[in-house]
This record gives sequence, structure tokens and C-alpha cells, in this order.
Amino acid sequence: MSLEEKINEDIKKAMLAKEKEKLNALRAIKAAILLLKTSGENVVITEEMEFKTLQKLAKQRRDSAELYLAQNREDLYTEEITQLTFINEYLPKLLSAEEILQQVTVIAEQNSITDVKEMGKLMGLCSKSMAGKADNKVISEVVKSFLSK
Repeated sequence: MSLEEKINEDIKKAMLAKEKEKLNALRAIKAAILLLKTSGENVVITEEMEFKTLQKLAKQRRDSAELYLAQNREDLYTEEITQLTFINEYLPKLLSAEEILQQVTVIAEQNSITDVKEMGKLMGLCSKSMAGKADNKVISEVVKSFLSK
């Protein structure tokens, strides 16, 4: 079952259960997938493209929530966080900082990277190998701490 089919099924269930917050989040996901499908001619949507879209939606919700919290808009903050939790249900589990550190160590050893001056090179390699498995912000923090040792 593709992500789109799963979302459509969950929209039906949310409608029947009258779960308004979940329905809003699911509709946002469906809209993003439809935009992806209609973005070009003969576009075949891969699972990777779907997950990148979901990650983008999650990042938007996270950023909006931080903004609303900074501006003391608790009502909008809770709405964004609620949608974020529903979006996260469809994302694969992200790697923890320890797992990222293990992979960064392996990649650095394979490419003989030990200096902070080569951080850009290491970040590029790590981002490619952990695409979709970890947040680039976390990867960046782990790489910085790894190279500063």
C-alpha cells in the first residue's frame, strides 16, 4: 500500500471518528502529495520522494511551532505540534545521535578525515549516506563535535 493510499484510508477513518485535528494534518499531507504528483509531466513518485515531502512538512510545522511559542501564541503552537505528531506517524524512525556518531566515525575513517577544515566534505558524505534517516541539523551538530575532539 502506497503512502497516498494509506493517507486516503486514514482520512476516511478520521472522518468517521470525527477527529478534526488528525483530519487537518492528513489533508495537508494529501495536498503535498498531490502537488508532488502534478509538479511535472510523467512524474513517478518514489517512496523516497514521499518521505522527503513528509520531512519538509514536519520541518515546516516544527519551525512554525517555534515561532508561535516565541510570540506567545499558545493556541497556534499546540495546533502545529498536534499536526507534527500526526505527520511523524508516517515518517520512518530517525537515527539517534549515538547511531549518527557511529556512522560519522565510520565515514570519517574511510575517507581519512580528522581536521575541522574538512567538515564540509564530511557533512556532504554524511548527508548523502543518511538521507531520510536523520535530520541534517543533528548530523551537523554531531560532525562538529566529532571533529572538534
